[in-house]
Amino acid sequence: MASSCLCFCLLFISVFPADGFLHYMTARCEFSSSELKDIEYIQSYYYNRLEYTRFNSSVGYFVGKTTYGERNAEFWNNDRSILEQMNTEKERFCQQNIQLDEQYNLAYSVKPDVWLHSQVSPGGGHPAMLVCSVYEFYPKPIKVSWIRNGQEVTSDVTSSEELADSDWYYQVHSHLEYTPRSGDQISCVVEHVSLGEPLVTLWDPSMSESDRNKIAIGAAGLILGLTLSMAGFIYYKRKSRGRILVPSS
Repeated sequence: MASSCLCFCLLFISVFPADGFLHYMTARCEFSSSELKDIEYIQSYYYNRLEYTRFNSSVGYFVGKTTYGERNAEFWNNDRSILEQMNTEKERFCQQNIQLDEQYNLAYSVKPDVWLHSQVSPGGGHPAMLVCSVYEFYPKPIKVSWIRNGQEVTSDVTSSEELADSDWYYQVHSHLEYTPRSGDQISCVVEHVSLGEPLVTLWDPSMSESDRNKIAIGAAGLILGLTLSMAGFIYYKRKSRGRILVPSS
């Protein structure tokens, strides 16, 4: 499974009076696997979009985010039965639902298509830029990283958000600005739930992007020319069959 966390969330609206004030609670599970150690249960209480109290299973008790929330947290933390119940939610609520997700929802995951290409760096600080474009994957959570000569690259990297397509699939684009050096090996690494192991795409600098485009355009022109020549030849043969030869006097 990809190292990036997945999560699911439940929303409970407790009060929604006519004057528009809103009080609600959310419960969510963040996880990287169905193992209990990789699961985090978070319960948050909000009033008009302001979170005032939170329980996090990694902390083990309630934490107040506002003055009112601190009073709530103190009250709940002093009730041992409430804390015991909250600390069992990670196993009772999260783990059970995560296993169902893995069994049913994640079974319909779709592997991504990866296109690694180069373009001119717009900033001018680096002479080159590599773009790792990842298309047609599902579900949304994904991790795209760069490896240069065996080391993960963390600087000069920018990535877009996961963009939704109209067909329920997603796409994401990661950019690496770099200065080419002889012997460099640069790879784009994609981690996704649909993949049994990370998908590594190695950049081949033997041919520049402009050279590839020139070859592609030339090949397309050659094919078009051959097609038109063949069509003209066939037309000529057909017209020749229909002619009537008149002997000269």
